[in-house]
Amino acid sequence: MARSSVSSPDQPARRPRQSAAVPAGDAGPAPAEGGRRNAAGRRAGGGRAAGSGESERRAAIVGLAADLFAERGYRATTVREIADAAGMLSGSLYHHFDSKESIIDELLSSYLDDLHREYEAIVERGGTAVDQIDGLVRAAFSSVARHRAAVTVFQNERVHLIQLPRFAYLTAAEQSTQRLWMKVLRDGIAAGQLRADLDPKITYRLLRDSVWVSVRWYSPSGRLSPDQLADHFLRMLLDGIRPHGPATDADDLPPTTP
Repeated sequence: MARSSVSSPDQPARRPRQSAAVPAGDAGPAPAEGGRRNAAGRRAGGGRAAGSGESERRAAIVGLAADLFAERGYRATTVREIADAAGMLSGSLYHHFDSKESIIDELLSSYLDDLHREYEAIVERGGTAVDQIDGLVRAAFSSVARHRAAVTVFQNERVHLIQLPRFAYLTAAEQSTQRLWMKVLRDGIAAGQLRADLDPKITYRLLRDSVWVSVRWYSPSGRLSPDQLADHFLRMLLDGIRPHGPATDADDLPPTTP
């Protein structure tokens, strides 16, 4: 997708960063890149396997870096700025991550893994196509709320990152998600549960982008929860925006004044 600014006037304020937000304690230096991979074949961050305390420190660093990447851009954010936000020296940061690239890798892979696990669980539960679309939409909006910075960073940095071999999984994850959604749509069309004239790929892209762009204006702390926002979206999607009844036919609408 085209890169777009994250500082639009109607975007809610980001949560403030806190210095010294990283739990105390340093571990030994991480080994060279390559490390663990999860079940989907994506690298689970740069560095070594971590205990619970180390995992908390890493998660805190990733959270602080995510806000900086979303606000300033990945390439414009320095390791020193991340370390300052975490209340540590740059050298100490390298005890947890071997590079800035490893931090954004852990941020994005964690987000994508979490979302895809939810998607797969919804599809595995079965039900009608409408049931599954309902579940997928709710999971998507919930993910935007939980992973707000990661979604923003993914949108803004995708074009740059997919050119790097380490981030080939981003394209693979997008393709996997598209296949999952389109199977639900195609199966629903074949079963007569969805309109026969739907184009599955266009429908998927419109649904995806409607949810995707909500990160620019939706605030989970506002008047609607993610589930309530999904309710509104699903009503529009499944019922349309015209009132029900005979007046909905174009021939019955009153003439307009030139």
